[in-house]
Order: sequence, then C-alpha cells, then structure tokens
Amino acid sequence: MFEKLRQRWKVNSLNLFLIICNFALGGSACAWLGKKILAALSIERGGFGVILYIILITILWPICVIVISVPLGQYSFFKNYLQRVGKRIAGKKD
Repeated sequence: MFEKLRQRWKVNSLNLFLIICNFALGGSACAWLGKKILAALSIERGGFGVILYIILITILWPICVIVISVPLGQYSFFKNYLQRVGKRIAGKKD
C-alpha cells in the first residue's frame, strides 16, 4: 500500500513518511481546534452542533494541513495536493 502511494505521489520513502505524519497531525489539529471553537461558542452536541462541526472541520482541515506542512518541509506537495482536490470537487479535470 505504501509503495503504491510513494509511486503515485512520486516521492521518496522519507517524504512519504513526512506526508503521512502531516496528514495525521493536520487531522488531529483540525479536530482539536474545531472542538475548542465549538466549546468557545458554547454550542451543545445536537443536530445543529454536528452540522456546524462538519462545516468547521471542512474549512479548518486544509488550513491545518498547510500550516503543519511548512515545518515538515512538505508545503509544495500539500499546496499541489489541495489544488488537485479542489479541482476534483469543482468537477474540473486535472
């Protein structure tokens, strides 16, 4: 599985490790930050809170991933990755 990712993303083993760490740290930071924001807004768990959390995570995740990619040296990979994801969401071809 990791070998396929390494070949698909055209990165060496070290960069693949850093990319996977970046995804893990970015996701964790995003969840933590989203929880803190909802707590600061005093929004309880319920229908509205869940919907707001999903929207918040959708907005925060790319920001967290980009911010964490800078110290890990993976900024150019994630900038391109997020652009490709954005194009797919918009329905444009690569």
